[in-house]
Amino acid sequence: MSIYAGLDVSDKTTHVCVVDGEGAVLRREVLASDPDVIAKWLGRYCPNLVRVVLETGPLSAFLYHGMVARDVPIECICARHAKGVLSARVNKSDVHDAEGIAQMARTGWFKRIHMKASATHFDRAAVRIRAQLIMARTAMLNQLRGLLKLFGLRLGSTRAPGKRTERLDALYAQRPDLEALFAR
Repeated sequence: MSIYAGLDVSDKTTHVCVVDGEGAVLRREVLASDPDVIAKWLGRYCPNLVRVVLETGPLSAFLYHGMVARDVPIECICARHAKGVLSARVNKSDVHDAEGIAQMARTGWFKRIHMKASATHFDRAAVRIRAQLIMARTAMLNQLRGLLKLFGLRLGSTRAPGKRTERLDALYAQRPDLEALFAR
């Protein structure tokens, strides 16, 4: 007997629904949103598992790669497409969404999403962190320039930290009272 599972994932818990090849619900469960917990449960209660399906979302990459590492036949599907299918159901709840996703897994009526490798996510996070730090540094320098202009002082476009320190020392020499204010 072929078995299909649908996962409706939230931050802390995941609703799991398991259906057979005819669409009859075999089992429902609420588990921690952890790939190890879900994979162990599926291994215990779903011996002939053909496909597990989950929607794209904040935890989808984490769960997908964790399940693949545990040899679970998992597919990630487009959340927008799934929303269109699930909105046709009468009762909207996590339990019913998990069942709808399981039925989608059974019928194959879904749009598969390519999941990037974990290394790609790591590299992308590093790029985003660096971009955020550059934006924060630029914002602080612009704030300093604006505040100095309140007192008639112009920092100019000093980009190198050493040159910026020299320029600030020269400005503080003109207005020694400001050094204590900006040094805090």
